Amino acid sequence: MKTIGLIGGMSWESTVTYYQVINEKINHTLGGYHSAKVLLYSVDFAEVEQAQRKEDWARVGELLADAAARLERGGADFVLLGTNTMHKCSEQITAAIRVPFIHIADATADALLAQGVRRVALLGTRYTMEQDFYKQRLISRGIAVDIPAAPERAMIHRVIFEELCFGKHVAQSKQAYLDVIRLMADAGAQAVVLGCTEIGMLVSQADTPVPLVDTTLVHAARAAELALES
Repeated sequence: MKTIGLIGGMSWESTVTYYQVINEKINHTLGGYHSAKVLLYSVDFAEVEQAQRKEDWARVGELLADAAARLERGGADFVLLGTNTMHKCSEQITAAIRVPFIHIADATADALLAQGVRRVALLGTRYTMEQDFYKQRLISRGIAVDIPAAPERAMIHRVIFEELCFGKHVAQSKQAYLDVIRLMADAGAQAVVLGCTEIGMLVSQADTPVPLVDTTLVHAARAAELALES
């Protein structure tokens, strides 16, 4: 079994989901007492968030590249970053390591194409929704990407940083997210990408008939698959 290197802590709430899903997938495949070989570097999110708020992406990249290099030195066979937004710094991360870096948008595109989905709505932080670093990975695979209108984007971003990152699950916010999901589907999206690793803690497929792709789940599942590849 390969050793997974996971950069987590952004937020630590969603990193819990990564660890759980990876181990569940490994145990489901191998059975018995098997669990995943995982090296976790959990950052202090305050440092990352402060640099992000200043849009000092070079500093964010330095912090995450250092974390990735530490995981590689610790024996990780590949590295994944347990957050969508910080993939804006993926080039700095990949430049710092020799082992493969598993991009969350690539895992998401694979899952969408496997379902025959060619047009999606993307929910996430304002950086993920409004900038190209994430959307373009999907577009380059032939997937059209829609984003909510500005007021909805502001609401989605606020809930992520003011509620979900602190483990707060507010019923009113959940309904607001579900309303956006329905609107985006009515506008033509075949599926909705939960493009922030915290959103899956608020809404899930059980809450809506609209197909959802939770990036946390597909990314974690991909890590488990890679760990078991010979």
